Amino acid sequence: MSMVMSGGRRLSPASKAALGFFARYATIIGLLAMIAVFAFLSPRAFPTVNNFTNVLNQASLAMIIAGGLTLAVIVGELDLSIGFAASLHGVLVTGLIVANKLPIPLAILIVIALGALIGFVNGIIVTKAKVNSVIATLGVGTILTGLAFAYSAGVPIVAGVPEAFLQLSLGRWLFGIPNNIVIMAAVLGGLWILVERTALGQEIQAVGGNPAAARLAGINVDRIKILGFMVSGMCAALTGILLASRLGSGTTSAADSYLLTAFAAVFLGSATMRDGEFHVLGTFVGVLIIAFGFNGLNIFGAPTFSQYIFQGAILIVAVGLASLGRMISDRKSTRLNSSHT
Repeated sequence: MSMVMSGGRRLSPASKAALGFFARYATIIGLLAMIAVFAFLSPRAFPTVNNFTNVLNQASLAMIIAGGLTLAVIVGELDLSIGFAASLHGVLVTGLIVANKLPIPLAILIVIALGALIGFVNGIIVTKAKVNSVIATLGVGTILTGLAFAYSAGVPIVAGVPEAFLQLSLGRWLFGIPNNIVIMAAVLGGLWILVERTALGQEIQAVGGNPAAARLAGINVDRIKILGFMVSGMCAALTGILLASRLGSGTTSAADSYLLTAFAAVFLGSATMRDGEFHVLGTFVGVLIIAFGFNGLNIFGAPTFSQYIFQGAILIVAVGLASLGRMISDRKSTRLNSSHT
């Protein structure tokens, strides 16, 4: 049969093709259309190299934390602790440098290791204790917020932050490119290679696609899920470190808002070039959509509340497109299985 049922109605092959194209490329078309509209309305301020560099620089931290979240989501779990964890890591790295006088590289390594440990704990709770990942990571995130307040007494750590630490985020050490962009490119590039070009990446995708089948194929599903949480935790730690460097302080709730941005980007990414599949490149496009949207609103002097409305609307659209992509993918799989039987 060349026709499928959709809500009691049959779709023609042309309609199915158009629907599939929309599900795969609506995000990219939307991004390009948004850039074109903003460039037309503000030809002097928006379409400039400096502005585009600024957008990438401002979005780089969101891309890093969203890239880590992508790994957790690919293996079929959710990590709601990332924003709270990033805030804690920012406070902790600043405190280790200012109060404990640790060398900057050592403080960074300790905090990233702590991020991996938090991810490991999340993974153990989910895989061994069988607690739903939403509940587990939300609970862990709340604990981390308490720890951040306990460590800093709720007071931002500002005085005594060394210039060398500030330059980690604010510097331009490679060909005049902002450090955050370079670090973001390295992180996302590494994650893309891991997921798309390695045997371990094939296991990661297999676990996310069908955990039962992956287990029958000899894959240690729990180990892969824990790895996904650990990568998410390390990316949250790196985001918190870079944010503290950018702000010049460790603040208990500085990175909390990254949670919503990361989730919106990840779900937008699942509707980019693939039928509802989460992937690193898609997440990158998702963050770009949000970042350029915020940038355009700022250039035109839109009130602050409009950014919240925009981000909330983006999240709803993202989940809708992701659901549409998965529906199309499921129907393709059903037709393929029917043709073999």
